[in-house]
Amino acid sequence: MQQNLSHWVHDIDPVLIQIYGDFGVRYYGLAYILAFVGGYLFLRLAWRKGRSPLDPEKIDNVFLAIAGGVIIGGRLGHVLFYELGHFLGDPLMVFRLWDGGMSSHGGFIGVALALIWAARRYGLSFAELGDLICPIVPLGLMMGRVANFINGELWGTPSQAPWAVVFPRSAPPGVALEQVAARHPSQLYEAALEGLLLLLIFQWRFWFTKANKFQGRLSGEFLILYAIVRIFCEQFREPDAGLILGMSRGSFYSLFLLAWGAVLWFRSGPRVEKAPPGSKKQKNRV
Repeated sequence: MQQNLSHWVHDIDPVLIQIYGDFGVRYYGLAYILAFVGGYLFLRLAWRKGRSPLDPEKIDNVFLAIAGGVIIGGRLGHVLFYELGHFLGDPLMVFRLWDGGMSSHGGFIGVALALIWAARRYGLSFAELGDLICPIVPLGLMMGRVANFINGELWGTPSQAPWAVVFPRSAPPGVALEQVAARHPSQLYEAALEGLLLLLIFQWRFWFTKANKFQGRLSGEFLILYAIVRIFCEQFREPDAGLILGMSRGSFYSLFLLAWGAVLWFRSGPRVEKAPPGSKKQKNRV
């Protein structure tokens, strides 16, 4: 960071290791890798502690499906929800992931489809898998928002707060850097609230409360809280696409997550424990 008047000027290089041309190791990609590694380790730990219906082989398959859902859903969601016009003029932009541009709402859709596939393949409940996955989703959100800040993208609205940041990429054409307004580092607000705060809450809910006794309860709580926090953070973020019904697109799409979470929460009920294969309890049901 450099100092510009009374505010920092964002000058972080998004490339950690330059290899050749535009190709290299970027913080954006590294953030996703770290999030995926953390999520995978959580699933293995949950299995070892007897808190997961997925054995190691199933974990590998389900995790690959979820990772694919995050990447494909997140990218397609960004293109369709925010940059449809750009995509129509340059279809290959959908593959340039290193330039950034992932939609958390699109990622939710991708993960939901992955969980539907896994539930059908392994004879499990969608809500049961959702309860297992939601405690690790905030980790990915946090890492993604930190990467957004490093990339100097998705900046906030103008602000004179002492911690406001000047993002050079926000400068209109022909405007000198000294005249560029400082802005809320809304990416860091989102990393702290959508990411760290929800991560702590749902790790606590998963490991130390009886929330798992009610199938769908954790999933519903997560979607509700995420939607509320996202709508709050959107008040400090510069809209990156046209408004819908006077709301930023992030706020508008979050209303659907809020409704979905409410349905899951109100429909949550006591979890039915499944007897191990070959047990006496299972034989009595045949």
